[in-house]
Amino acid sequence: MATAQATTGTVSGPPGNALSAALRGRPALGKILVLLVIAAVAVPLAHARWGGGAWPAALTVDLGGPLGEVNDWIIGNRDSHPLFLYFFGHISNAVVLSVRGVYLALLALGWAGVTALAALVAWRTAGWRLALTAGLSFLACGLLGMWVPTMQTLALMVVAVLASVVLGLLLGLAAGLSDRTFRVLRPVLDTMQVLPAFAYLLPVVLVFGIGVPGAVLATVVYAAPPMARLAVLGLRGADAGVMEAVTSLGATGRQRLLSARLPLARKELLLGLNQTIMMALSMAVIASVIGAGGLGDRVYQALSSVDVGAALAAGIPIVLLAVVLDRTTEAAGRKIGTDPTGPAALRGARGWALAALTAAAVAVVGRFTGGRVWPDGGVLAIAGPVNTAKDWMVDHLYTGIPVIGGTADWAAHFTNWILNPLRDGLQALPWWSVLLIVAALAWTIGTWRTALTAVLAMAAIGVLGVWDVSMDTLGQVLAAVAVTLVLGFAVAIGAARSRRLERLLRPVLDVFQTMPQFVYLIPVVALFGVGRAPAAAAAVVYALPAVVRITTQGLRGVDPAALECARSLGATSGQQLRQVQLPLARPALLLAVNQGVVLVLAVVIIGGLVGSGALGYDVVFGLAQGDLATGLVAGAAIVCLGLMLDRVTQPTTRLQRKES
Repeated sequence: MATAQATTGTVSGPPGNALSAALRGRPALGKILVLLVIAAVAVPLAHARWGGGAWPAALTVDLGGPLGEVNDWIIGNRDSHPLFLYFFGHISNAVVLSVRGVYLALLALGWAGVTALAALVAWRTAGWRLALTAGLSFLACGLLGMWVPTMQTLALMVVAVLASVVLGLLLGLAAGLSDRTFRVLRPVLDTMQVLPAFAYLLPVVLVFGIGVPGAVLATVVYAAPPMARLAVLGLRGADAGVMEAVTSLGATGRQRLLSARLPLARKELLLGLNQTIMMALSMAVIASVIGAGGLGDRVYQALSSVDVGAALAAGIPIVLLAVVLDRTTEAAGRKIGTDPTGPAALRGARGWALAALTAAAVAVVGRFTGGRVWPDGGVLAIAGPVNTAKDWMVDHLYTGIPVIGGTADWAAHFTNWILNPLRDGLQALPWWSVLLIVAALAWTIGTWRTALTAVLAMAAIGVLGVWDVSMDTLGQVLAAVAVTLVLGFAVAIGAARSRRLERLLRPVLDVFQTMPQFVYLIPVVALFGVGRAPAAAAAVVYALPAVVRITTQGLRGVDPAALECARSLGATSGQQLRQVQLPLARPALLLAVNQGVVLVLAVVIIGGLVGSGALGYDVVFGLAQGDLATGLVAGAAIVCLGLMLDRVTQPTTRLQRKES
């Protein structure tokens, strides 16, 4: 009897022990219970003190006055203060001279010389296939009638990329060799990369004015962080055994850096160069708003007149430049550490010297035959046919289609049934409930530090006094992300199961991912009209390639042994997907969600130009009116919104290791 009682007591156990065991098995449930306890104490106090509606006015800080004073001081002292005359003025002159020098050098080479140089560099780096692609890409720029704008953009990009690489390397060296500097620079780099370009175009314009200097420096601010981050990664990831061996030989700190750390980090540094080039090219159109000229200016002008043909003619060269530079730098990174191939006479410096001489010879021949710029008779006008096709689509798809309705009806339904309810629901939620939801989401997949960061980011939005418009932007982002994930996961599952589909999708995804964001706005405005729906549609198109690529790679990376085991147990194709591939690819799926959120947020903000309203409109309005307070406050709110969304969609590395 005693034994039975003891056994019964052991099985049932005290209620506290059973609860503790249950919580240990479900850590997320324990976190939610802790939050409920905190809410039970804090919410009544907050409600009694500040109310339960929108963010209380007592907790806001008005930055309009101080920022307005800064704006007035800059305008009043820009032409007389020594800081502008002897510091910013010299920077501006150096940028102008550098861009002009590169542009004149490109014109001196002529269209034949530039094309030959691009093809020969691609050949030396990646082989004849990429050389053919590079040559045809530059010829296509001329055929589209965009040779001079392409050279203008290329000159600006060369200077901006060089400055970004130098700045990124300096920051990367400082953070890679010092833990304290790394901790200080990390939030700075986060802010530089998350802050929308329109937000910092305004202070750049105030200091440097409209023109090339401001465009180059804005591009540098946007493109330098990837170089710095990957330099830090390479320097900190140097092989410990190699570093210990170099140190044991008595090498100084400088010798260790030059002979060991930097050579070991070459792949990361080249990847940083690749990402810097991509980021700089993505700024080509945005920088045109403040006078960058070139291809970006053509795209921006086409947007103002809804000229799809002109926008496409200028957007295609940007895509071609991005593809050629991306493939070239990617191939250079792959070749590091491999044995050189090909004839001995073409290896190393000899091959590069031969390529340079060949390009010079082609340039000389081209100049003697009058080939400085692309001949007008060799231009293929595509604007007319493209606009004709666009007009046909608008006439036949915009409205009046039986049963399914037209694109205008779809936009109206999406706005009325999804965007408006989301906005109204988020704005109707009590401010403290939004903070609790954010804390629950962030803490469930992260740590308490993750949750605290996300909550503080949302609280900062309220303190800045833009709570309601931020909820509007958040609703647009959530709606666009939902559509992106549904489409992206469906396409990725098909691509993961079919190599042929993946090969067919790759060039399409390349074009979508490198096409300037502004170009997406033009056809969607033509098809969907002006409003929040076209901005969301453009965001979906822009974010979809990244989601498809990451998800496809994650699904293909699942352990084949696990799939073979499932098949041997008789699992169907759907069961393998649901029970094996998706669970094992969870880290990649979460990364796809995270990147989808970030990319959608970037385009929803640019959608302020086509009527998306909310924070995007405030940033654009601040830039157009020179209102530093409105533009920077909205930009800071976007940074906080992006930070919060990043924290609630990306689990910490420690938790990922636990799950794996």
